[in-house]
Amino acid sequence: MQIRPARTSDIKGIRQLIDSYAPQGRLLTKETVTLYESVQEFTVAVEGNEVIGCGALHILWEDLAEVRTVAVSEKVRGKGVGHQILESIIDRAKNIGVERIFCLTFETEFFARHGFEVIEGTPVEPEIYKELLRSYDAGVAEFLDLESVKPNTLGNTRMLKKL
Repeated sequence: MQIRPARTSDIKGIRQLIDSYAPQGRLLTKETVTLYESVQEFTVAVEGNEVIGCGALHILWEDLAEVRTVAVSEKVRGKGVGHQILESIIDRAKNIGVERIFCLTFETEFFARHGFEVIEGTPVEPEIYKELLRSYDAGVAEFLDLESVKPNTLGNTRMLKKL
């Protein structure tokens, strides 16, 4: 198995992973065009030519990013693939200067093992809050805990990790 940045040729595999979790509401579905547009955000786990796991790092602000779309093939679930993907994403966040990583998840124990903690409210300064309100990104709205997304889209837990 190899953990690496995603390539455009990986999008079909990422799409399959998302589609395997979206019907149960465990992940939000995304348009394929959106996946191609954000391919540079994704890290993948591959065996041969098969994508067996994925996750994305989406920058929200100078010191803040969101971990998105972490998914692992059911056939390798519980074998550490998700942990390796998340560790790679955390390392990438540190390397580009992010100080905090946010996620929305049902997998609270998984993220807690990586230092994420459940949060309430919006952990940003008022000036940054005003700037983030200008974003059209649904993840930013979830992070800001806006009324427009309450209860949040999937009913999952908001967590944050300080790097």
